Parts: sequence; C-alpha cells; structure tokens
Amino acid sequence: MLSHKHGYGTRLVIGCMISLAVILCAYGIGSASITMGDAFRVLLHKLFGMQLPERINPSQVSILWSIRLPRVLMAFFVGGALSVSGAVMQSVLQNPLASSYTLGVSSGASLGAALALTLFGQVPFWGTFMMPTMGFVFGLVTVLIVIAVSTRLDHNVQSSTIVLFGMVCSLFVNALLILVESLNHEYLQRILMWQMGSFSGRRWFHVRILGPAGIIGTLLLMGLHRELDILSFGDEQSLAIGVSTGAVKRILLILSSLLTGVAVCFSGTIGFVDLIVPHAVRRVYGASHKTVLPLSFLYGGSFMALADTIARTILAPREISIGAVTALIGAPFFLWLFFRKRG
Repeated sequence: MLSHKHGYGTRLVIGCMISLAVILCAYGIGSASITMGDAFRVLLHKLFGMQLPERINPSQVSILWSIRLPRVLMAFFVGGALSVSGAVMQSVLQNPLASSYTLGVSSGASLGAALALTLFGQVPFWGTFMMPTMGFVFGLVTVLIVIAVSTRLDHNVQSSTIVLFGMVCSLFVNALLILVESLNHEYLQRILMWQMGSFSGRRWFHVRILGPAGIIGTLLLMGLHRELDILSFGDEQSLAIGVSTGAVKRILLILSSLLTGVAVCFSGTIGFVDLIVPHAVRRVYGASHKTVLPLSFLYGGSFMALADTIARTILAPREISIGAVTALIGAPFFLWLFFRKRG
C-alpha cells in the first residue's frame, strides 16, 4: 500500500494533520446556531486575541470555548488512551480481541461508580467527585488483583492464564454490580448512563488532567516498543531471546490499565475503540509498535471525536449513546478494511 512507502516521520505528520482537521471540524459542528466561520473566529480570538465581529455575542463564545472545545478534546484524549491501551493488550496477551476490559477494568470501574453513586449520590459535590475517583480506583484494583493472582499461578505470566483469570474476575465483579443495581433501583438509570459513556459536562479541568496523563502514558509505553515487538512472537520465543516476559508483561499491563482507568473514570465505559483502531493501524502501517502506538493514539482520538460529534448532533438536542455510535461506525469499517486487505 502507499502508506508503507512513507517514512516514520511522514506517517506521524500525516496522522497529526488528520487529527487536527477532525478536532477543528468537531469543534465547528454543533446543535447551537453558530456558523463554522464564527466558530473559528472565536477560536482565533481566544488563542491569538483576534477581534470578534459584533454579531457574535458572549453566550456563543462561552458555548464554543467553555463547553464544546473541552468536550471535543476530552473525546480525543479518551479515544487515544483507549486505543493505545488496546494495542498493548493485544500484543501482550497475543489475542486480537484483548483489551483492558478483558482484565476487568470496565467491570471494576462500573462497580466503583455504582457504589459512589449509591453512597454519595445524595450529596451533590461528593456524588460528582466520587464517581470518577472510585471508578478509577476500583478499575485499577481489579487489574492489580488479576495480575497478582496470575503471577502466583504462573511465574512467567502466560497469556492464557491472564485472560482466563481476567474473565473469571470480570464475571465476579459484574455479579456484584448487578447486586448493587438490584438493591438501588432509584439509581439504576444513572448507573446505566455511566456504563454507556458520555462526554457531556466535561470542562477544561478534566482536559488538564486527562490530556497530560494520556500523553505521558503513551510516551512511557512507546519507550517499551522493542519489548512489545518481541512479545508479539510469543512467550517461548521471547524467553529464548532473553526478555524477562513476566516482569515486562506486568509493567505493560499496569501502564496500559492505568491509561484505560484514567480514560474510563471521566467518560464512563466506551467499548469497541480499543479493538478496531489498533487493528486498522496494524493492517495499514505494519506491526512495528514504534509506529502502531503513536498512530493508534492519533487515529483513536480522531475516531472518538468524530463519534461524539455524531452522538450529540444527529438527533439534536437529544444525545445518543457514544458507545452505540462507536459500534455502528466501527464494525462496518473494520469489516471493510479486513476484506479489502484480504482482496
């Protein structure tokens, strides 16, 4: 394909340009009666002090700068973090359907959010603050338990051991979540909404936390791209080469789970992105993780920003589930890419 002829730097530049174009389009499109041209004038005004026309009132500036742009950036960073995490999990576990959700991040985070809502939901500040915090903590603790038990069962941390115990742990945590839901019917709708994922109400405060966390986590994982390439050949080959598979796997699993946990705690659980984007990047650009990880971040973020734009505009002023949009867009695209590549 043409993309294989491009150098590493060119691929990154093209990915950055596509991501910037998607972010700008998502920023300019919305249910409010603001033209694309006026939206960009507000952006230039905020960034470079450009004078605004009199027809643009302060409420429009507030909508664009304080509500829409932070939401777009949150969608981008969440999509990027999930995609990078999915790429790492697929390589470490040697399973094309693996993701951090396989290890129980989704189940643990949902249980934590449900407990926060039922315990602190009556207190406005604590209810808002504790849901993402407990979602992150419970998701991370679930993964740490899976890794710890898998290590005790198998010192080399075989992929099959991790996947098997991760599935068992996820089922157990899901059972606890169902129990919490059945005992708290008044919170059932809010728990389900959190599980479906949303970027509504996200502000610059959230971007300042998730943005650096997502970028730093991706850079740390990129520093281990050689180890990821070696692990892709399997446990036996990795040990023969001299890679300490157990220690490296634990580091990679914890770092990728942290990425997912940070993303999930602010957006709720959003599936499918961490599965399709890494696959698409590998099929187009090859299997080298030096390329796969940064491009998964860029294209995963772009995909999520595009999906969120559709979710908030297609039935405006109502919103539809972002998880439904990612699945409806992602599944046909993945099938098209797969069969096109085979052909």
